[in-house]
Amino acid sequence: MIHSEISHHRMASQKLYQENQCSPQEIVYHFGAMQAQDYAMAKWAIGSRCNASEKEIEEAVNSGKIIRTHILRPTWHFVSADDIYWMLDLSAPQIKKLAISGAKKFGVDEKKLIQINNTIEKLLAGNNHLTRDEIMQELNIKKTSKEDFLGAAIMMNAELDGLVCNGRMKGKQITYALLEERVDRPKTKLTKEEGLAKLAQRYFESHGPATLLDFSWWSGFAPTICQKAINAIELQLNSITIDNQTFWFSKNRSLEDNFRESVHFLPAFDEILISYKTREASFSGDHQSKTFTNNGIFKPIILENGKVIGIWKRTIKKDHVKIETEFFNETENSKKAILFEGIKAFETYLETKVVIG
Repeated sequence: MIHSEISHHRMASQKLYQENQCSPQEIVYHFGAMQAQDYAMAKWAIGSRCNASEKEIEEAVNSGKIIRTHILRPTWHFVSADDIYWMLDLSAPQIKKLAISGAKKFGVDEKKLIQINNTIEKLLAGNNHLTRDEIMQELNIKKTSKEDFLGAAIMMNAELDGLVCNGRMKGKQITYALLEERVDRPKTKLTKEEGLAKLAQRYFESHGPATLLDFSWWSGFAPTICQKAINAIELQLNSITIDNQTFWFSKNRSLEDNFRESVHFLPAFDEILISYKTREASFSGDHQSKTFTNNGIFKPIILENGKVIGIWKRTIKKDHVKIETEFFNETENSKKAILFEGIKAFETYLETKVVIG
């Protein structure tokens, strides 16, 4: 394998070839965690890897089979209900500091955060799912741009304490619910070392071939800690060295030629790009600056044979969805017609007509 072929193997690891039929929750479980701050696009990240519709994925989220919460770097992630507690135990201690620091800027210290958590618990008890605005109103925190940052810090702290997670959608509004009312707390806990090893195993099986620094970036843990996790599971992984870099991947994944012709219209912040420290493997030319910004904004991408060839955006209309595309290189109309075949999966997922503008 050479560096330019890494993207093909990642496509297979990331289930973009849909070798097996999976449910939405099985896709999330496979990944360990899937970045999900853009909720609409994050659902399509799951949908592009299975045959479920948007409604079916939303039902999995609403029912608590898939949890959406702040975890890892931190940002919003989808996490399987099976993984939420051990993953919180592992990553919350280091990222909770950010929530505490954010609240302190508004004069809310740790003692006050504990009191607020107690109030939130009472508000949400009995499967009472409330939006953040509704919770802030009950806490008597006014809705201004300044206090909105305080509200975000308060709710992130409650998430990291394992108190709350996403509730059922209220129209287009996200709600919060008590985590223990959605997912039973397990009887046993993993040690930090066991949790790190489990996280590393899940990452390299779902994202490999990937490097130590890729895993460090994705998990939010320092490279020295990540190296210990890799050492612990080394016998369960395969590796290959390219240009003095070691790439780790699942022992179940053959490095026989995984290549197959494919076109994918993938969402913003998709794991195929965002989960790696460096992303050259997914590009044939110097187009990274058109795809994501230095401050971490990722655009929806068009992927042909594992390489990013353009970007796209969707606009929801009354009776259809309009798709606009921008290809990086001059593309003949006959070739575009072939590429647009890749959008049919999106049409099936949305269960509505897609018009290419």
